Amino acid sequence: MGLRVNMIEKYIKIKNLSIAESLLNFVNKELLPGTKIKKEKFWYGFDKSVHELSVKNKELLEIRERLQKKIDDWHKTRKGEKINIKKYTEFLKKIGYLKKYGPNFKILTRNVDKEISNICGPQLVCPISNARFILNAANARWISLYDSLYGTDVIPETQGALKGKTYNPIRGKKVIEYSRNILDKYIPLKNSSWKDLEKIPEVKNNKLNLKLKYPNQFVGYNKETNKLSSLLFINNNLHIDILFDQGGDMEINNPDGNQDKIKIHDIILESAITTICDHEDSVAAVDAEDKVLGYKNWLGLMKGNLKVEFHKKGKKNFRKLNFDRNYISPKGKKFKLHGRSLLLNRNVGHLMTNPAILLKDGSECPEGILDAFITSAACLHDFKKKGNSKTNSIYIVKPKMHGPEECKFTDLIFKKVEKVLNLKKNQILIGIMDEERRTSINLKECIRALKNRVFFINTGFLDRTGDEMHTSMEVGPMIMKAKMKSSKWISAYENNNVDIGLSCGFSGKAQIGKGMWAMPDLMSNMMEQKIVHLKAGANCAWVPSPTAAALHALHYHQINVFSKQKELSKRKTAKLSDLLTIPFADRPNWSMEEINEELKNNAQGILGYVVRWIDQSVGCSKVPDINGVGLMEDRATCRISSQHIANWLYHGVCSKKQVLEIMKKMAKIVDNQNLKDPSMKGQAPYQPMSGNFDKSIAFKAACELVFHGRVQPSGYTEPILHLNRLLKKN
Repeated sequence: MGLRVNMIEKYIKIKNLSIAESLLNFVNKELLPGTKIKKEKFWYGFDKSVHELSVKNKELLEIRERLQKKIDDWHKTRKGEKINIKKYTEFLKKIGYLKKYGPNFKILTRNVDKEISNICGPQLVCPISNARFILNAANARWISLYDSLYGTDVIPETQGALKGKTYNPIRGKKVIEYSRNILDKYIPLKNSSWKDLEKIPEVKNNKLNLKLKYPNQFVGYNKETNKLSSLLFINNNLHIDILFDQGGDMEINNPDGNQDKIKIHDIILESAITTICDHEDSVAAVDAEDKVLGYKNWLGLMKGNLKVEFHKKGKKNFRKLNFDRNYISPKGKKFKLHGRSLLLNRNVGHLMTNPAILLKDGSECPEGILDAFITSAACLHDFKKKGNSKTNSIYIVKPKMHGPEECKFTDLIFKKVEKVLNLKKNQILIGIMDEERRTSINLKECIRALKNRVFFINTGFLDRTGDEMHTSMEVGPMIMKAKMKSSKWISAYENNNVDIGLSCGFSGKAQIGKGMWAMPDLMSNMMEQKIVHLKAGANCAWVPSPTAAALHALHYHQINVFSKQKELSKRKTAKLSDLLTIPFADRPNWSMEEINEELKNNAQGILGYVVRWIDQSVGCSKVPDINGVGLMEDRATCRISSQHIANWLYHGVCSKKQVLEIMKKMAKIVDNQNLKDPSMKGQAPYQPMSGNFDKSIAFKAACELVFHGRVQPSGYTEPILHLNRLLKKN
């Protein structure tokens, strides 16, 4: 990456580093005090480490480019020929792209929190730059089922069950009926139904007067003024807390309790078991100012003092981290349950650099190395009170690594961090994002390189597809995006991730994850479809909101994932030949109408995302698609769309003039959508792209992603986005 300094920033020289003053002040005055790590030790250790590591970082990026050049040349010399998978595989082995698998092994990760090893459930991903969002995510460990049903399309607005602006008792009744069915399914009574209960249950001498089909499901309760206020149950290691209103003021806040003959005020589901606090794809962090914002929020989470003030419906509100939840066990003993999601931290990958720190040669600091030192140092504050990790482990999810050598490099980074911060060996644990082609086909060896610290592997369909298209750019035009999910390589990719994870001993020790439900308004569809992730053997799967987490949690009550993993461990493993099958269209016969519709769909997503990224510094948002359906867009969705158009341009499926005309047409539609979008209120005044194409930095950045997409490193969007965002800021 070239030098992209924020011209406003002042730099301070320490050893061989030039450090942005805002970052230096944050580290010295907020991050390090209270950690026993002196600022001299931190900066001298960082200086030594980053100058050693940056050399290796650069070498690894050069290897990526050399391998890509060899793959391009191989396909060019065989243009028009049918790909021989056997010869292709031998070629990939010869150039070192595909590694030989070593002997079987089991991961040796230790000190993993139970949220990772023992509990299967939803996983939130949230931008670290938005304090309100990240607090909502951290607090999404416990979410109201009643609210989640009432406010979404899981309960249809038929037969008078409209949401409306005020409480609708008809809809409330349907919420209660749905919830009773949930209780009958997952906390069944013996020879009875929750729907038939006439009296409020009682607990006397710590004994529950309900006859449960599985008595051990009752694990706790609470009382207020000697009246039952809460019953706690467990199913598949997930808790369900039934709240009762026996004369308090609960029903003022939730009127459903008024309609309930046994006064169930609400049902609270243990929902987002883990949350990825994201410094990467869902944020727009291009300089010291942006990085410090994210780092401060992460530090606030680790200190436990992050809070935010906001106004809603004319009222001032405060948000802070929830306390742990208190209960009494059936043996009469008091106990606590974690009140918050276990927070994981996603750093950036190896590609990006950031002008927050300049090295001795004047180049920008590799951003992933900076992230590792700063975010790990923040975790030192959590060790004192164990507000997040009860085992004093640091959880870093590392994206966009290409193959085992880059995994080994991440291990080296973490070793350097552990030394500077006086941490124990392998105290920093790693989540491997299986989202690059060279990692997928070498996943077992990637895990081997990190077997002492890996706690998580996860598939990322969008980034993986973007890399698939970029790696195989020379083969031919790629199939349409809608066809990708049914292609042979995708099925092999998703199965391979689970197969390898299970063979390496992940079950009961580490997470095997699946990707995001991207349509936050279509919860009914999610309830029908997202259960496939559990059937595929995933301990966790990504959701876009706390509400989605609560609803998706019901899937984990329905399926015992650990039992499913035992079953899947006996199947035949995914074939490498399927994983290497390239999804190109052999002699496509698409009509011009089909081509234009695909281009419009891609252009809509790119423009809708980029204009918010460049102009508003919003790294993840709900962007309406061509049909008006809100889709969660981040850099991964932008990568696949831009690479798809770039591929079609390269192979003559469409022309540059045709694409530019469509980009301009879709820019007008995106402008209209954004001007009407209530979520854009409170942002900087929206600047339309249409009518201002030559001066709109956002529009020009979107076009660059498409017209220069083929030559971007691994097809990534970050270099173009970061450069243009800095142009906008300066």
